[in-house]
Amino acid sequence: MQVDEAGLAAHLDATLGPVVPAVSAPRALAITTSRLTRRFGSLTAVDRLDLAIPAGTIFGLLGSNGAGKSTTLKMLTTLLSPSEGTAHVAGCDVLQEAREVRRHIGYVPQMLSADAALTGRENLELSAKLYGIPRSERRERIVDALAFMELVDVGQVLVRKYSGGMIRRLEIAQALLHRPDVVFLDEPTVGLDPNARQAVWGRLRDLRSRTTTTVMLTTHDMEEAEELCQVVGLMHRGRLVVQGSPSALRAGVGSDASMTDVFIHYTGGTVAQEGDSRDVARTRRVASRLG
Repeated sequence: MQVDEAGLAAHLDATLGPVVPAVSAPRALAITTSRLTRRFGSLTAVDRLDLAIPAGTIFGLLGSNGAGKSTTLKMLTTLLSPSEGTAHVAGCDVLQEAREVRRHIGYVPQMLSADAALTGRENLELSAKLYGIPRSERRERIVDALAFMELVDVGQVLVRKYSGGMIRRLEIAQALLHRPDVVFLDEPTVGLDPNARQAVWGRLRDLRSRTTTTVMLTTHDMEEAEELCQVVGLMHRGRLVVQGSPSALRAGVGSDASMTDVFIHYTGGTVAQEGDSRDVARTRRVASRLG
């Protein structure tokens, strides 16, 4: 497939502003928020959220559908403006320095973002152009990304032939291609079968062990939160109700407590009891598209 690089650059400048490769710098805190709030009319989706996430951490925002997790990610990735409060990502203000924030982050949304009509390699080539990675570095970056996500053997295969787990790993590879300081993953394993979910978890564990990249993910999967996250924040009806390591949260509830017990303790219900029909329908649509 031939890609019009000039057209891509013009489109990107018109929407997000020009993107250049991130220049990473050590920072004590990768993400901070102060009274971060988002309202939709009379509905307060995120209510005075305070976060301080150290660099290099995998932080899980845990909660049911409708708890405010995805809205939080959209504000932190500059896709949605806060109604009140402030937030900084990689040292940059999400309102005053939105373009700079975008240079330092990767983002994998819930909905499929890879182009099924392209091969895995072509998707990565497109991402490399959009991120402004120099031509001289693209091949090596793409080879490394395919190897890290264990997709070398299917790099030339059309994405429409990928399994759901392979697609998710490709999307994470796209988000990491420009070596961002912070990566945001919105429900990274929703709809995946157990084997595919384990494969994605393995890649994220490797990312934590091999790099200093900060990862913030949303999930309503208690096992996922415990398996991956060093720190978890539990959201309920737009508010952060508790935060800590999974082991500390479990210990605070009881000696034999599970993360499900933690959720019930702080919210009064189970994940399955939370959310409305629109949330359930959206999750099922995503699950169906991921196969």
